[in-house]
Amino acid sequence: MTKDDTPARHYASPPCLAHEIDPGYFDPLAVDPQQASDVARWRRATRARLLTARAELSTQTRQTAARAIADHLDRLLTDRFTTLDGLTISAWWPIKAELDLRFWLAGLAARGARAALPIVATRAAPLIFRLWTPETRMERGFWNIPVPAEGPTVVPDITLSPVVGWDAAGYRLGYGGGYFDRTLAALAPRPLAIGVGLCAARIATVFPQPHDIAMQVIVTETGPHFPKESP
Repeated sequence: MTKDDTPARHYASPPCLAHEIDPGYFDPLAVDPQQASDVARWRRATRARLLTARAELSTQTRQTAARAIADHLDRLLTDRFTTLDGLTISAWWPIKAELDLRFWLAGLAARGARAALPIVATRAAPLIFRLWTPETRMERGFWNIPVPAEGPTVVPDITLSPVVGWDAAGYRLGYGGGYFDRTLAALAPRPLAIGVGLCAARIATVFPQPHDIAMQVIVTETGPHFPKESP
């Protein structure tokens, strides 16, 4: 149960042909093949740059950021929900120097919540979720990422997603597979979607396309960042 049942507003930034063009110039639904190609090429280059910068950070720096983010998540969820009891919260198994929040997930049971991890059950389809604890038997899944080996699927009330990059409108730059957007579009009711990443990964715009779904909040080591409406 939430303290405020008012539906969250989702703001959208219009997409753009290329990063040097004013993103406010284009109609967000008027996407042509050349535009999509330009945006995809820009995203690949930006993703590579941000992943390199993150990988160059020390393990200690990433651990310090993860602890700060865990504290911010605790405050955010306490403000949003009367209790975490009975809620299912999904996150991720860290790869590619991602922030490791497994210590935070492991502590959810003591607060009455259930932790879950995403699984690619079918290529190019929405993710499924299975419950996870530190004792869960794991197996190698898609991209060789460890996933729960067994158990029923669950639907998360809250989804945490790692961001490679993010913008002020709440859009995330991921790894390019589209799995998280596809999953959010398929879930009903839609869970509270929280992006998690580093403050330094903020960029001017992700140049969102019609299929992109904004996060309701981005949480970094500096605190929560709520989407701002485009001018």
